[in-house]
Amino acid sequence: MKLVVITAITEYSKDIKKILKTSNVKAFSFKEVTGYKDISEENIDTNWFGSEMNETDSVLFYAFVNLKDLDSLFVNIEAFNEQQETISKIHVVSLAIEKNNFLKQRL
Repeated sequence: MKLVVITAITEYSKDIKKILKTSNVKAFSFKEVTGYKDISEENIDTNWFGSEMNETDSVLFYAFVNLKDLDSLFVNIEAFNEQQETISKIHVVSLAIEKNNFLKQRL
């Protein structure tokens, strides 16, 4: 089992839920978050907003995914990203879950 973390702009929320469903991920958690991007090193001519930190309404999904469904999830997200004409993409990462013996040690 892997812990999967997905981030994207808020506009992709429904698409991510659909991708999770088609990838056989039946349970997940979701949180609205504010994304920040430091653009202080960008050329002032390309900085439309005139600030050094841009804020973006974003979403954060996380789920425990069975190994057999992990490849499908990544393939589906990659296919979605390839179809987008915008710069913004869905970002996904998987993390290994290790057994935690902390509670046993304290008892």
